Amino acid sequence: MQCFCEQLFKKYSDRFRSNIAETLIGLLFYLFAANAYCFDWSTNELHYQYGKLKQPFQQKEAGTSIVTFQHASGWRYGDNFLFVDTIMPHGEKVDYYGEYYGNLSLGKITGADLSIGPIRDFGVLMGVNWAPEPGVLKYLPGLRLSWDLPGFDFLNSDVTAYIDYSDNNVAQSNSFMIDINGRYPFKLFNSNFSIEGHVEYIGERRDRFGLVRDWFFGQIQLRYDLGQLLLNRPQKVYIGTEWQFWNNKLGTNVDENVLQALLVWRID
Repeated sequence: MQCFCEQLFKKYSDRFRSNIAETLIGLLFYLFAANAYCFDWSTNELHYQYGKLKQPFQQKEAGTSIVTFQHASGWRYGDNFLFVDTIMPHGEKVDYYGEYYGNLSLGKITGADLSIGPIRDFGVLMGVNWAPEPGVLKYLPGLRLSWDLPGFDFLNSDVTAYIDYSDNNVAQSNSFMIDINGRYPFKLFNSNFSIEGHVEYIGERRDRFGLVRDWFFGQIQLRYDLGQLLLNRPQKVYIGTEWQFWNNKLGTNVDENVLQALLVWRID
């Protein structure tokens, strides 16, 4: 029997040219399909972070806890990445935010070796950014370069559109995004560490109040494999820090540079 994921890919790839949104919905449905053995590999994690984060629209700073569910997986034609944040500023309203990216590998689809020098593969990328309150919805169709550099588990450069489908009260003009994301594991004193995360640039756009500034945003984690030391189970529990930095946070004139405490539990 043909794998459910492959059937879904064929169904929605035919519709991509005419309806980007429907393709993204199909990929999300595929991601959560019960037929999980379609994945060649899959990683699921729960993160807890704490730090003093700025709230630029309220012009204040608050101790903030963030609980994140994160999923990454690979399948016959590409890979997926998803996270959902539950953001809890202490004494303030809880907020939610999520992103999904599905990459279709041109090398895997064509069966050809597309590597050129340090470039391993090319991909077609489809993304969704979603914040249910206040009603933000962005679609990010674009392209990916996957790099083959020594020491990296993966390193990608993504260039996408930044297309707004938000509610009218928060709607913005369209823009673009450039994102670099990767993971670099290393050993120090016979212990396992990794540096992983992403850095993005999103161009300026406009909303009903005027200019929304372009921003430069990064989330870089330094992880120590605590599970290897305490549980004799490597790649299970991590501690460390996440460095978050913004230039023009959320399109305002507020900058941020903060280290957050980090705890990660790999649940797969």
